[in-house]
Amino acid sequence: MPKKIITWAIVIFVAFYLLTQPHAIHSLVNLLKNAGHTLATFVNSL
Repeated sequence: MPKKIITWAIVIFVAFYLLTQPHAIHSLVNLLKNAGHTLATFVNSL
């Protein structure tokens, strides 16, 4: 039961943070794009 409460608290906190800090979403998208580009470059070099 406490594990479920902690999980929901984390989910609510992350949702609240993303809704109140829109630049965080933009940063996250850029991070994922850069990671994908780096992985694609690595795979293409093999």
